[in-house]
Order: sequence, then structure tokens, then C-alpha cells
Amino acid sequence: MGCFGFLKTMMFLFNGVIFLAGAAVLGVGIWVKVDNGSVLNFLQNIPGASSQLGQLLNVGYLLIALGSVLVVLGFLGCCGAIRESRCMLLMFFIIILIVFIAEIAGAIVVLVFKPVAETLIKQLGDEAVKNIRSDYGKNKDVTGLWNTTMTGLKCCGFNNYTDFTNSYFVNDTKSFPAQCCSSAPCVEAAAMNSTISGCFPAMKKLVEDNAVIIIAVALGIAALELAAMIVAMTLYCKIGSKRA
Repeated sequence: MGCFGFLKTMMFLFNGVIFLAGAAVLGVGIWVKVDNGSVLNFLQNIPGASSQLGQLLNVGYLLIALGSVLVVLGFLGCCGAIRESRCMLLMFFIIILIVFIAEIAGAIVVLVFKPVAETLIKQLGDEAVKNIRSDYGKNKDVTGLWNTTMTGLKCCGFNNYTDFTNSYFVNDTKSFPAQCCSSAPCVEAAAMNSTISGCFPAMKKLVEDNAVIIIAVALGIAALELAAMIVAMTLYCKIGSKRA
């Protein structure tokens, strides 16, 4: 097997795994959104599973989007390599390149324009607080998303428990979410004396504590993307030279 054949085989196997993984993620996402009852029953039958697991239904759209992208990438990479289609290989290269550029742009914004990033985060935080006060306890999807986030990160609100002050939920139930307190009932005094932080500070601390791992994973993903682009362009050029 020559270099060209080896690259084709590796391209096919690598993207075959991506395609299958994408199909699995897409299938789970569709199942989560279409058959909510079965998902809830399945979660409830897991030993030790809490009712909060049902809030995982809210990630269905994210799974569908992620799975769709992976399926398209895997299909273009596999078919482009096996059928020696320059068009598919070029599309595969362009998609990976766009993702790669977006990642670099995001890193530059965070590192170079940190004050701008902090301003944007503050604006997002203000919108998140408005969202909490108006929709938490009223909108099922919003409530589920925040419950999942607060339970997973062991946090309360975006900044802290005061995000729920004068909210629809507090005015309706006369209490704060259970995640905001270490003990029940979760009234304002209990939330005030609790050491539970907001979700943004908790997420920031989580990132800082795992900075080395996050950087290593990011570099690994970047290396894979570069390798995929190099292989795709190499095949693209070799196929072109064969047909010339």
C-alpha cells in the first residue's frame, strides 16, 4: 500500500468513527425530544437517579445539532476519500477550517480582548438574571435548564441567590430554589447564610482548577483538526494530479 492508499484508508477509518459517533449522538437527541415519556421512564428506573435527571431532556436540541454536524463531516470525509471526490474533500476541508478559525478567534478574544470578553459576559449575566426573574418556575424549559445547571455545578443563580429576589418563582412559592440552600426550607434567610456560590463564579473556578486539562484537550483537538485538514488537502491535490 502506497502513501496515497494509506492516507485514503486512514481518512476513511477516522471519518467512519466520526460518522458513527455523530449518528449515535443524533439518534439519542431525536429520541430525547420525540419520546420524552420513554426517556423519563428510563431515567426513573436507574438506581439512585433523582428526578432532576429528567431535566436532561433539555439538551436534546444540542445533541441533534452536534450529531448533525458530525454526521455531515464523517460522510464528506469517508465518501470523499473512497470515491476520490475532490468536491467532498474540499467541503470537508472548508468546514474544518471554519471551525478551526472560529476556535482561534475565540481564543484571541479571550486572551487579547479580555476586558471586552468580561463586558460581554456581564451583559449575558444581566440577561440571565432577567431570564431567571421572569421565567424560572413559569417556563418549563428555562426552569429545567437552570435546575440542571445549578444541580450539576452545585450553585445558585448566575451571580448568587439574589438573582431570584422578586422573581416569579419566589413571589409564587415564597421560597428560593432548593439548590440555593444547604437545608430546607430554603427561605431568604437560609439562602443568605448559605455558602453556595453563583453558577458563573462556580464555572469560573471549575475552569481555573482544570486549566491544564482544558488547554491539553484544546491543543489535542486543534492537532486533530490540523491533521484532518492536511490529509484532506493532500488527497485533494493527489487526486487532481492523477486526473491531470
